[in-house]
Amino acid sequence: MEAFDSFWAVYSNLVLTLGTNSLLALSIYLTLSCGMLAMANAAFMGIGAYTAALLTMNAGMPFPVALAGGMVAPAVVALLIGGPTLRLSGVYLAMATLAFGEVVRIFVLNTEGWTGGALGLNGIPPQTEWWHVALALALACSVLALLRRSKVGRAFEAIKLDETAAGLMGIAVNAHKMLAFVLGAMLAGLAGALNAHLTFFIGPNEYGFDRGVEIMTMTILGGINGLMGPISGAVILTLLPELLRGLADFRNVVNGLILVGIVLFLPRGLWDPARVRALLARRG
Repeated sequence: MEAFDSFWAVYSNLVLTLGTNSLLALSIYLTLSCGMLAMANAAFMGIGAYTAALLTMNAGMPFPVALAGGMVAPAVVALLIGGPTLRLSGVYLAMATLAFGEVVRIFVLNTEGWTGGALGLNGIPPQTEWWHVALALALACSVLALLRRSKVGRAFEAIKLDETAAGLMGIAVNAHKMLAFVLGAMLAGLAGALNAHLTFFIGPNEYGFDRGVEIMTMTILGGINGLMGPISGAVILTLLPELLRGLADFRNVVNGLILVGIVLFLPRGLWDPARVRALLARRG
């Protein structure tokens, strides 16, 4: 027990970050599963983080209420911006959602009275426990697994494969895309709310372009053929810098080479159910 206590004292933040990053990867997996290249998840994470932090710091709300607020706020924003932006597709949708993320960052910088501006918010109550993250991840995976096997999940898959054909089959394309966008925003907001009460400090630069690319990389690296893909990508991308810390100045170089190698030799991501079934068949 003493060894575990020592490990937890040193690495607890890293372990819990694995959980919040997994939620972020799952949030963008939702939009990708519906064929949308949306890059607004970092902004939604920031909205959730700031909303939850302000509810606990300024309004004195209980932690569950703050978490709920951190999910509802980005969902409402997603509903408002989803109408005009989801008419776009491909790189145009990515550009529009990236621009939205920049708008959110500038808004935070210019509302110092609420958000602290460039200095950020400090002294957020440390209320995130390990079981909060574990429960959130378990519930997210359960809901997404049910969704994947449901009529809605099959509609998502049809839209991803061919949006025009899906519409001709009677699928409400716009409604399903909006649903995926809003659910993804809620997951990203939940991750932001949990992370804010874990790190005690949040700032506008944490939710910019770099974070958006990082979230996308987690999901693509892990693969979008199942729920384990985004989670495995989040774990690898979070752990690699820590595992390579001993390489000092060469850490980023080796980290990049490993990621490039994974992309080259595993183009469908780390988690590919077809590859797993093929390996099991050979051993059988």
